[in-house]
Amino acid sequence: MTPEIWMVSILFIVISMVVSGVLKGKFAKYSRVPLTAGLTGRDVAMKMLRDNGIYDVQVRSSNGFLSDHYDPATKTVNLSPDVYNGISVASAAVAAHECGHAVQHANAYQWLTLRSKLVPVVMFSSGIVQWILLLGVLMIHAFTGLLLIGIILFGLTTLFSVITLPVELDASRRALAWLNSSNITDAREYPQAKDALKWAALTYVVAALASIATLVQYIMIFLGGRSRD
Repeated sequence: MTPEIWMVSILFIVISMVVSGVLKGKFAKYSRVPLTAGLTGRDVAMKMLRDNGIYDVQVRSSNGFLSDHYDPATKTVNLSPDVYNGISVASAAVAAHECGHAVQHANAYQWLTLRSKLVPVVMFSSGIVQWILLLGVLMIHAFTGLLLIGIILFGLTTLFSVITLPVELDASRRALAWLNSSNITDAREYPQAKDALKWAALTYVVAALASIATLVQYIMIFLGGRSRD
């Protein structure tokens, strides 16, 4: 990679590490705050699903720290052990957020639908795009089209990151609205749940900005290479 791309990459790696560190700290902090409602993450997830009329989604425990996710293919809300079994503000916030994705799926939320369609393409391109970009930069004067192919593939990955933003933000919005209306969180716990989800959302914001910045750098290299031909 060029020095400029290295600088951009290092900058966003540092920012990502900072945001990730704060997120883990927030999660650890709010994991020590007992949920007054006395519900585990699993209980919260099940209640939110039922309150939204969703009965065909399973709630499972999955290994890994902060490995929580919703899988639309299998219709499962997968919660890490700390969230699944935890009776805390953090567990409630994370569980509700993942159920927010299940609600999106049930309501055919357009951005989630679009993101799901891009998953196979992104999975394919992510395994080869860096090699194509590297070879494209090295061979820019001999075979300009190779870098263009890499840019297109990386552009799809960037598009996926950008589309992820409204999906994640909307899931948090749905989660917080439900936590408040269902009285799962009280006046003290709600701001804490909101704070935890805010920092979780920032990780996606940083990832999207990093991808956009890197894509722009490669486009500039491509245009510069063509101008010298």
